[in-house]
Amino acid sequence: MTIVWTFDRLSNIGGHKTTVEGAPKLIDTAAGKAVVVDGVNDVIFVDNHPLAGAIAFTIEAVFRPDGGAFEQRWLHLAAADPVNGDAQSPRTLFEIRVVENAWYLDAFTTGPGYNKTLVVPEKTFPIGRWYAVQQTFDGKIYRSFVNGVQQAEAELVYTPQGQGRTSIGMRINKVTPFHGAVLNARFTPRAMAITEFAPLPAGL
Repeated sequence: MTIVWTFDRLSNIGGHKTTVEGAPKLIDTAAGKAVVVDGVNDVIFVDNHPLAGAIAFTIEAVFRPDGGAFEQRWLHLAAADPVNGDAQSPRTLFEIRVVENAWYLDAFTTGPGYNKTLVVPEKTFPIGRWYAVQQTFDGKIYRSFVNGVQQAEAELVYTPQGQGRTSIGMRINKVTPFHGAVLNARFTPRAMAITEFAPLPAGL
């Protein structure tokens, strides 16, 4: 079953308790409302890790990077860690790296015995446009995609992550903020084929 979070609101995202810091704003797009964050203070926390317990997974999201700092984390799923804090706990995330008027994708997951980054600096895309990005893990191979085109892959020995929470617009410990917009995110506890990915909505 795919879980869909739509960022057409600033409360009760995905049916979970949601906390906002800063002043994220809702905007109208051709595909409905999206949330915009300023790359400085804006962040949304959702009290749920939507892939907790999954042995394989797909994360899809539609977002628009608007430039700014080099390192920006915009979706961070973290298992709860009462000792070391969520920022150092098992986690799976999307980041970008901004270089002048372009960006490239950084997909990352880490936990007990595994730590894997998928990044290809040579594969860049213009800022200020909407993109559908994806990452999958099929039990053996971890992969990342932009608009359904594979960017990188690596073997991974993965351990399912525990219950926790998610941040949108910033790392969960409130650093590396994102400047841009997020329309939605989709979480599936299996590795989807490229042909199953949700396409970039028409008009974006």
